This record gives sequence, structure tokens and C-alpha cells, in this order.
Amino acid sequence: MSISDKGALADETLSETAVESYLRAHPDFFERHLPLLEVMRVPHPCGDAVSLIERQIGLLRERNRGLERKLMDLVQVARENERLSQRLHQLALGLMEADSLDAVLATTQEQLRNEFRADAVVVRLCGDPQRGLHFTAPDDPAMRSFDKLFETRRPLCGRLSAVQFKALFPEDEGKSLHSVVAVPLLEGTRPLGVLGLGSRDGARFHPGMGTLFLDYLGEILSHAVGHRLAAG
Repeated sequence: MSISDKGALADETLSETAVESYLRAHPDFFERHLPLLEVMRVPHPCGDAVSLIERQIGLLRERNRGLERKLMDLVQVARENERLSQRLHQLALGLMEADSLDAVLATTQEQLRNEFRADAVVVRLCGDPQRGLHFTAPDDPAMRSFDKLFETRRPLCGRLSAVQFKALFPEDEGKSLHSVVAVPLLEGTRPLGVLGLGSRDGARFHPGMGTLFLDYLGEILSHAVGHRLAAG
């Protein structure tokens, strides 16, 4: 390539750069030169050349389809959140009617199994084991394994240790439950116990899931349990 050819190529490159800069600085250029759009041709992925207007229309249609999909996803999430809100409301009403700790635990199990599609529901309470099967001594290794859970005050989804899993689901031992969640039950900063939910669906509870409704669930059950424990 001769020096003159290199110079011409450089001029052409600079010219294209200048055109691009000008169009970026004047996005309304084609609005003032509409006939130009009809003669411009833009390569299409399929190999055919289409006018710039056709290309823009195609891009807008693709974006519109993408926005429609996102909107439908948001609508689905909103519907599911509404259903969860209704279920939490029904659970709260049921717990308000429970007149004993046993009734609170029975209502919790029934509602969470039927309305929240949990295959296993367990409540382990901190206390003297002589008070009942639901109680575990606070210094028991099984209950101490949840110390971090009580510190963070947040549900733990899908990542229970072997000790934690056995503490909540001793009869399962990984045979049928493939995803689990542990929800701390607290009265202020005092640990009351742990709510365990298990599912045969491995994708039901996972580390990346939202925990807002699980937080609400923990607060509602903590209030009901704390009230009944205080009542004796």
C-alpha cells in the first residue's frame, strides 16, 4: 500500500469518525432529513439489506416483546405475593384464636402444610425438654448450632449443616427432603426457638430466594409462641 493510499484510508477513517461524532451530537439529524432514511441500507442478520426505518421498527418490536415478558413476570410475582399475603393473614388469624401453645403449634403445622405447600413443618423451642417433645435445652449442641441464626435474625435457606438438619428433621436424614429453611423465633433478642420448613422439591428453598415473607412468618409465630409461653 502506497503512502498516498494510507493517507486516503486515514482520511476515510477520520471522516467516518467525524460522521459518527456528529450524529451522536445531533440525534435529531434524521428527523430533519427524513428522505435520507429511505435510501440508507443496513445489513440484516439474515443477510438481506433492509432500510434503516425497517431496521429500527424491528428493534423496537424486539424491545417491546422483551418488555412484555418482563411485565408478565412482574404480574406473576405480584399475584404470588398477594397469595402469600393472604396466607399469612389467615395464619395470623388462626394463631390469634389458638388458646394454648399446643394449639399454636398445631395451627402452624396445618396452615404451613396446606397453604404454604411445605412437606415438613417443625418447631423446636428453647426450654426444658420435660415440658414436651417440642422443647430442646438451650445449651444442647443441636440448639447451639443455631447461634449464628439467632445473631443474624434472618432465615437460613438451603444451607443447613448436618447438625442443624438433624436437629430439625431427625426422622428424614436426607431421604425425602431436598430443600429446607430455618427461621429464627425471637422475643426481642431472646431466642425462643427455630421454625423448620422442608420440601421434596430441591428448588423450593434456595440460598438466593427472597426472605421477606419468611421474615414476616417468623415475626408472627414468634409473637404467638412468646405470648403462650408467658401465659404458662
